[in-house]
Amino acid sequence: MEGAMPEEKIRILIAKPGLDGHDRGAKVIARALRDAGMEVIYTGLRQTPEMIVEAALQEDVDAIGLSILSGAHMTLFPRVIQLLKEKGLEDVLVFGGGIIPDQDVPELKRLGVRGIFGPGTSTDTIVEFVREEIRRHRAGEPRQ
Repeated sequence: MEGAMPEEKIRILIAKPGLDGHDRGAKVIARALRDAGMEVIYTGLRQTPEMIVEAALQEDVDAIGLSILSGAHMTLFPRVIQLLKEKGLEDVLVFGGGIIPDQDVPELKRLGVRGIFGPGTSTDTIVEFVREEIRRHRAGEPRQ
């Protein structure tokens, strides 16, 4: 259609908070999101919450995907959420994946982590989740 504005690309930061030394899953997700047409910035290993939020601010991302295997998700994810709020970035979508026990998921969601994806989740599921959440946000619809 002539004159139509191109849809703004979704920008996502994929980060590995904490001391994890394994990032295969994060790289798989980063590639899947990129292959789906999103702009993806991967921070690399051993990022502090402060480093992650600063990168999110600098890169003006729509979403942050946190990958964690160490078991420190109940410390590091809330810290990222807190720092986002302090920087005025409450509208940045936060989702996570890795080894996260089911009993921790409700509390993480209550704190503001919008999606939690465990081992075996298809990359299509994660791509669709991100697209739908960002579409709703850009349309001014409340996130569910």
